[in-house]
Amino acid sequence: MKESLITVKELSSILQVHPKTIYRQIRTLQIPHIKKGGIGIRFKEKDIQKWLESNQINYNHILETLPRLELPLEDYDRMLLKERSSALSKKDSKRWNYGFGAIYTKRTKQGAVRWYVDYRDETGKRVQRVTKHATSRSEALIELQTRVYEAFSNQNRIQPRRESVGFEEFSRIYLKDYSRVNKRSWKTDRSCLRSLGEFFGGFCLGRISSQLVERYKAMRLAQGVRNSTVNRDLAILRKMFNLAVEWGYLHERKVPRVRLFSEKDNLKERILTAEEEARLFDVSSEHLKPVLKIALHTGMRRGEILSLRWDDVDFEVRMIKVVRTKSGKVRFIPINEVLFNELKRLRSTSSGSGLVFCQNSVRTAFEGACRRAGIHGLRFHDLRHTFATRLVERGVDLITVKELLGHSSVTITERYTHTFSEQKRSAVDVLAAMKRETGIAGDLLNICDTSKKEEREKTLTSLFSVN
Repeated sequence: MKESLITVKELSSILQVHPKTIYRQIRTLQIPHIKKGGIGIRFKEKDIQKWLESNQINYNHILETLPRLELPLEDYDRMLLKERSSALSKKDSKRWNYGFGAIYTKRTKQGAVRWYVDYRDETGKRVQRVTKHATSRSEALIELQTRVYEAFSNQNRIQPRRESVGFEEFSRIYLKDYSRVNKRSWKTDRSCLRSLGEFFGGFCLGRISSQLVERYKAMRLAQGVRNSTVNRDLAILRKMFNLAVEWGYLHERKVPRVRLFSEKDNLKERILTAEEEARLFDVSSEHLKPVLKIALHTGMRRGEILSLRWDDVDFEVRMIKVVRTKSGKVRFIPINEVLFNELKRLRSTSSGSGLVFCQNSVRTAFEGACRRAGIHGLRFHDLRHTFATRLVERGVDLITVKELLGHSSVTITERYTHTFSEQKRSAVDVLAAMKRETGIAGDLLNICDTSKKEEREKTLTSLFSVN
């Protein structure tokens, strides 16, 4: 007889959790499951039974990081529950008002009960949200207490309890107190934290192990994400752990080791050839050409070019001051003759705006120009690669190139410098020339050796024969 398989919905009903919780446990590779084409994710009954027994698991262990009720629910109701006569409001909904907030239920189209919390945050704004893991009124009340406590702490600048801070809670702390303050790319951090939160959201920060981090990496790779993308997430995770230790939320001994993937295979060696450059300028729009020219003659990033102001261009000393840099450090780039004439022309036609370029983006124009020129696989950032590579080809040392690009070390600069195939071929041809010279020298020695009469005659014939 064929063994019956359990669906995600059926398993969530058995374990009394929301289906999203099941999917989260699948992504963390904790629940044994199978995938079949056409039917999706399924579970074997015996596998689930063994899994529950081996872990001695009560599936509501996810709630162990939350505070527990110190009084029985009946006592809370007696002390704090308001409007007892109106607790039942709608046919498919129940509501309990505790003064500092409320909890209520709703039924889904499938008939499942969902628990919600209703409270006001530190700004006074009303918040109504579903609880992710609550399956009873007690658990929903714990969630409500936690949210109200966080709002009160934020409003009165009270530090959260540090011995059991959850990942989601510390993510909000990291974003508010560090990322928004110190990073222009904080929105990118927010996006990465969403991915991290889907996996680590149910865990206390101190209970995230190195093995769990490796499971996250395996899960992301299984989703088809590149190593470099996973590394961006891991870099934020590592920074969060370091800050948690520095701010007293986590003991140093509990910090897991976060290993990043190698990105050597992801390095792109795409530079613009002289012939491609000519084609690109021929088909580029008029507003794009000066942008391309600045990129190829300064190595500036796209954001640095578009945020460049006339106040940062010194025509007397012929120098550009790059203020909005990735590292936050100001750098200076000399203006050569080609760029000087181009900037002079732009200045004469300037509309009076403080910015050198008024447009906010050149991405569409650049991609269209590459398409019309028949240039494939070229990114705007590759113009920076081209700038560095051309300097090295003409004998400029890496230290100077590093300073022009604004890198913190030469190691990073080396990733931007690539040599053409013809140059590589010329380099190895030097060895062939050495071999020929060595061979001729050996032949001359044979001529002088009188004991090798036959070889001497053969060598002289080959050296002085006229074709």
